[in-house]
Amino acid sequence: MTKEIICRRLVGRTAVITGAGSGIGLATARRLASEGAHVVCGDIDEPRGKAAAEEAGGLFVKVDVTDPDQVEALFKAAYDTYGSVDIAFNNAGISPPDDDSILDTGLEAWKRVQEVNLTSVYLCCKAAIPYMRRQGRGSIINTASFVARMGAATSQISYTASKGGVLAMSRELGVQFAREGIRVNALCPGPVNTPLLRELFAKDPERAARRLVHIPVGRFAEAEEIAAAVAFLASDDSSFVNASDFLVDGGISGAYVTPL
Repeated sequence: MTKEIICRRLVGRTAVITGAGSGIGLATARRLASEGAHVVCGDIDEPRGKAAAEEAGGLFVKVDVTDPDQVEALFKAAYDTYGSVDIAFNNAGISPPDDDSILDTGLEAWKRVQEVNLTSVYLCCKAAIPYMRRQGRGSIINTASFVARMGAATSQISYTASKGGVLAMSRELGVQFAREGIRVNALCPGPVNTPLLRELFAKDPERAARRLVHIPVGRFAEAEEIAAAVAFLASDDSSFVNASDFLVDGGISGAYVTPL
């Protein structure tokens, strides 16, 4: 899926990416760097995060995205190093196996997923917006999911609820700060061929097959395809896209019957 990138839409801008060490975050670090951005890679996994930052020619900051002080330090490091916070891609998330049907998911599993997937986005937005207000511009992209728009009988109840929260919060912030030059959008990917998804489906091939049948294009997305959507939302090419749920799902949410 890799294509030569000829556009340089983000020259001189500073992008903070959480969950930058793998999957969508890593692909996005590569993409935004290729478009000229200064990339700040936040991740709790130090070796992977450092490797991502080195590849992107940027800065690594170790961060637990559920810790308010560490999140503040992440965005301060970006500002202190590069002089601005122009893009925040709040992408860190988990999908653990003990998050299942509401009948089987315990309260601790529910809380852990909410903290990482939803509270972290709240903390990152809270940290990023003051910098963007002073600048009079900024683009925040929060990773939600197509499951924020659709129901599934193969439930991951806390994950689904957390992504619905990200969607609603992004819409609210996009409306609230629009006239200060700040855009906030929720990126809603379909299933993506990442280590997280591969690990989940390797343990349960039937679960993978059950999902794949609903995708009109007949495959999962590649991380680079989602990164391309992030680059668009980060750039001025999307200057009138705000408070939206930006679906990149291969047509899942538009499908009733898919091709054979």
